[in-house]
Amino acid sequence: MQKHYLSEVIEPVVNELGFDVIRILTIGETNPTLQIMIEHIDYTKEITVDDCTTVSKALSVALDEKDPIENKYTLEVSSPGIDRPLTKIEHFKRYLGYLVKVETIDAVEKRKRFKGTIESISDNADIVIKMEDTEYLIAFENISKAKIILTDELWEQYLKSHKNTQN
Repeated sequence: MQKHYLSEVIEPVVNELGFDVIRILTIGETNPTLQIMIEHIDYTKEITVDDCTTVSKALSVALDEKDPIENKYTLEVSSPGIDRPLTKIEHFKRYLGYLVKVETIDAVEKRKRFKGTIESISDNADIVIKMEDTEYLIAFENISKAKIILTDELWEQYLKSHKNTQN
């Protein structure tokens, strides 16, 4: 099963419903779980269980029709959560100044794992991660995995935005 083909089936359905795909992940070999993380196109809106159900039902129809997965699988649609993966350059821009964990495909200055603050993003999609007193320039294409780390500052931001959506 090719991830690229899955995204060609999944993304248009999700986008048409007013959401963005954050990540598509298959977990397990026998009876795998197809995990799809979504957020509203207006990312300030919170994902609800009803949103996940709506997307799941629409995706079930599209996936049954295209049948991109040979064997039995479980479909799981969820929110990325507070300590979310960062999968697009826009995510790094949104969380500028926040603490992240980043893993690279190829070593950068003899390292493949970084835990630091997003300092800046260049026009050509290089990301500067600051760890203590050292800054590392990492090409976006070299990132294999990245996620935001839950901090008090992030939690406060979440509570503030959540409070605003409740009123």
